[in-house]
Amino acid sequence: MASSDIEPKRTIGISLSNKKLTGVSVGSGKVDGPIVVSYDPHQGLVDQLTGFVGALKQNFGEFERAGMAIPGLVEARSRRVAYSAGFSEFPELDIAQEIRGSAGLELIIENDANSAAFGEFRIGGGRGARHLFYVTLGQGVGGSFIFDGKILHGTSGFAGEFGYVAIDQDGTHLEEAVSSDSVVRRTLSRIHQDSTSALSRVEESAMTVEDIIEAARDGDDFAILMLERTGAYLGSALASVINLLNVDRIVLGGFAAEAGEILMEPIRARAREASFGPSFADVAIVSGELGENAAAVGAALISQ
Repeated sequence: MASSDIEPKRTIGISLSNKKLTGVSVGSGKVDGPIVVSYDPHQGLVDQLTGFVGALKQNFGEFERAGMAIPGLVEARSRRVAYSAGFSEFPELDIAQEIRGSAGLELIIENDANSAAFGEFRIGGGRGARHLFYVTLGQGVGGSFIFDGKILHGTSGFAGEFGYVAIDQDGTHLEEAVSSDSVVRRTLSRIHQDSTSALSRVEESAMTVEDIIEAARDGDDFAILMLERTGAYLGSALASVINLLNVDRIVLGGFAAEAGEILMEPIRARAREASFGPSFADVAIVSGELGENAAAVGAALISQ
């Protein structure tokens, strides 16, 4: 990963997904790593995390404190995970306490979207912003607010659940329209209407949002249409953020950043249409710069 100028104190950041553990070292003017290992959902999380901490120490040297980005709602007072769609055992598990006992490590737990937002705010696409909203698109939709350099956690720690914003009168959630699975599902529902699209030759059961992005980059009109519609849904929802909170930067991560301007242009166009003009004039809508390592980098910075 490219080096970045930040604080000289070295800290460790870890991120967890349903497929892997990622670790980085942040400090001395650069970001080192990532170190990545597969995560096995059939094995104990604490044992795997303890082993991963050992691997990070072998690569980065000894450390006694780390930040960890977790896909779940982190309760503000207890700093325990109250809910996680992918990790049902979290509410019964005090991860920080378990790791303190098994690895002798102080672990600072934070939601993965909040962590990624903080990383982008400090050294990524949000550099120089004052009030930032971060959105990441993947299997779910994550969101996070940063005001005056601080993560907005809300009353219980659950602020920023952007994927649950209703986008129509039937109560359809944004996540049901713009998550990776949703984009693929919408594409498959219409693919038989356009046999000229390169996507019609992709095995339906194996199609991914990356296939759609690649086809759009190659000029496939149908793939471009699918991303334009995705951008319109997201742009409408972002207009509400712009109108209500007057942020000066919106950073998009996940496959939104991977797609680049093919998706960013319709997002900006719809957000402009649905926003209060003076507020839209204040905001820059940009792609994130830290990629898949954003959450791990942000977790390291939060733990400083």
